[in-house]
Amino acid sequence: MKKRFSNLFAAIATLTGTIIGAGILGLPYVFAQSGFLIGMINLIVLGILILFVNLYLGEVILRTKGKHQLPGYAEKYLGKKGKIAMLVSSLAFLYGALTAYVLGEGEVLSFVFTGSTSYIILFGLAFLGIMSILIYSGLKTLEKGETFGLIAISLMIIIIFFFFLPKVDWNNFSFISSNPIKWFMSYGVILFAFLALSALPEVREELVNEEKKLKKAILIGSLIPMVLYILFIMAVYGFAGAETPEIATIALGKLPSLLAIFTMFTAFSAIGIALKELFIFDFKIKHDKAFFYTIFPVFVLSLIILVFKLVDFIKILGLIGSISGGLAGMLVLLMVYKAKKKCDRKPEYSIPLSWPLILLLGLIFLAGIVYQFVF
Repeated sequence: MKKRFSNLFAAIATLTGTIIGAGILGLPYVFAQSGFLIGMINLIVLGILILFVNLYLGEVILRTKGKHQLPGYAEKYLGKKGKIAMLVSSLAFLYGALTAYVLGEGEVLSFVFTGSTSYIILFGLAFLGIMSILIYSGLKTLEKGETFGLIAISLMIIIIFFFFLPKVDWNNFSFISSNPIKWFMSYGVILFAFLALSALPEVREELVNEEKKLKKAILIGSLIPMVLYILFIMAVYGFAGAETPEIATIALGKLPSLLAIFTMFTAFSAIGIALKELFIFDFKIKHDKAFFYTIFPVFVLSLIILVFKLVDFIKILGLIGSISGGLAGMLVLLMVYKAKKKCDRKPEYSIPLSWPLILLLGLIFLAGIVYQFVF
């Protein structure tokens, strides 16, 4: 019984730890742009939307024999074109997310250890070096890191919430931007903050012979971040208001910035291993080459962006979340529709799906992609 509970907790920790990454650090900033009420509506609606997408992908995984990552599932149910589309989406999100973590962690570590953000390159690359060791070692390290990370992150957010609650200016919550365009500025960042599709095959792997618990792990693992996000946003935005920086914890000081270090550590480890296993399982690439393909592009992208200051932290999150996340979400909906008609095994759970629902959710994802290109 103890081992079974441990496996469930590890699965929840993997999903939650992957979800709570750099996205949480950008949420208070985009709330400051749109206004608290507008941001909260977007957060809850998109959070529920991604919960259903997670459940649909979990069903696809349970209907399929063998180990795959997202492109492998897409090929099985959508053919080669589906595999290519999912591969493009997956690589864009995974590489983009890992790069965002390097940039964000570099800025936070520089702030914590030097009191300024002038040493982003040095600390960012040092963080990448340490994480490379963990990515190389594999799933056991991931499980330990995610479980510890979930506990640490949850406690730190709760502590931050109660510590800064007395310092909150409640007038900050009444602000609503007069610019309707800013009402949707939070879309990409929120979507990024909830996305963790690449972690679900890992979650399934941690529940071998306990597949009936996958639905519970997805539900709990997807809802925990939403609750923690709300607490964190209320504390930071309520305290800093319009002065909220792009990386929120910097507004709170050095000690609260440890939260950023933990969140990006746990998310980087989970996403990095997922990317490595994408190359191993779906493209039959040997471990060492798969590791190289995982880390080297992140190193190059991070170095170029840091040296030439091409984009800011929020812009990366918004672009990755809306474009890559939107495309992946639409593909998952098509995959589960096909999987319900023809599959390898009977799944432990099934979520209703229809063409009207696919079209509605697809239009939401498409609208987010269009918004990023237009605005």
